Amino acid sequence: MKAAIVTVGNEILSGRTVNTNFSDIGKILTYSGYEVIRGIVVPDRLGDIAGAFREAFSIADLIVSSGGLGPTYDDMTLKGFSMAFNLKMVKNNEALDMIVKKVHELTPEREKMALIPENSIPLENSAGTAPGVYIEISGKTFIILPGVPREVEAILKEVRDKIRIKGFHYVDKSMDLYNVKESLIAPLIGKLMKEYGNKVYIKTHPKIDDNGKPWVEIEVSASGTDTDELESFVSHILEIIKTDVEKHNYA
Repeated sequence: MKAAIVTVGNEILSGRTVNTNFSDIGKILTYSGYEVIRGIVVPDRLGDIAGAFREAFSIADLIVSSGGLGPTYDDMTLKGFSMAFNLKMVKNNEALDMIVKKVHELTPEREKMALIPENSIPLENSAGTAPGVYIEISGKTFIILPGVPREVEAILKEVRDKIRIKGFHYVDKSMDLYNVKESLIAPLIGKLMKEYGNKVYIKTHPKIDDNGKPWVEIEVSASGTDTDELESFVSHILEIIKTDVEKHNYA
């Protein structure tokens, strides 16, 4: 099962805001059984938002977006989504009830957050006001979230069991190798990937310590149905690397 992540916001593209939502969502989706194959960042512009959702729909089974669900004029993610799939925006009473519970006064701007695409389901936002949105189109699932990181986390926590692929497990472990240069250990990693690449993924993360000496973090990950088997195999690959490093000079 493949997933794509759409992030909406001028502040992301201008560099004012770091896109932590992407990494948080990506991690949750990976551990829930999905291969995240695309990340799309677009400005607060209807055409771009609609295009991003159409692109994601064309390649992924699950699409999760963040940003643009608030009360201001430039919060237009749901309108852009509706434009992408020719859906009507309707006032959802359940979404309105969720909002009313959170505010003292229902202004037109707050009421705007209860306008969601037809046939969609509002998602309770325990950490904020704007409800998230869940909708399925042609067998594909969309989860549309606000942009505030704590709200993204809160809503995804509620729907995680619903989207999790049953029986799937993802395991990753890492090991720090000091006085090792990435370029020198690369042939070993390439050899292991050629031999075991159908079972694991090995990634090197080059680092520099406070004294300017290189070191490498080795990350090994695998997915499948048997957790114990995955844990054992990932550990086995790390042990192969560790043993080889002890025999050779990769500094």
